[in-house]
Amino acid sequence: MNVFVVATVAVLATMLLALVRAIRGPTVFDRVLAANMFGTKTVLLIAVAGFLTGRPEWLDLAILYALMNFTGMIALLRFSKFANLASDEQLK
Repeated sequence: MNVFVVATVAVLATMLLALVRAIRGPTVFDRVLAANMFGTKTVLLIAVAGFLTGRPEWLDLAILYALMNFTGMIALLRFSKFANLASDEQLK
């Protein structure tokens, strides 16, 4: 069995576990952490799928998705702390 196929199955299994935690998480921070983990596993899945199909240029897409995931997590955490995305001056 190919190593990349095993890696793909393992990544999909951990994505499923992260999705369960995102739905059942007792606190909002558990849900945010699970969503961040799901995004990270998606980056890994894109990279592994690129190598499975012989298209290593998919790594560029994985890096782009990682940057979008990071930006989204920063915005989500700011929203969960301040209840809006305004700057600090607007909050006073």
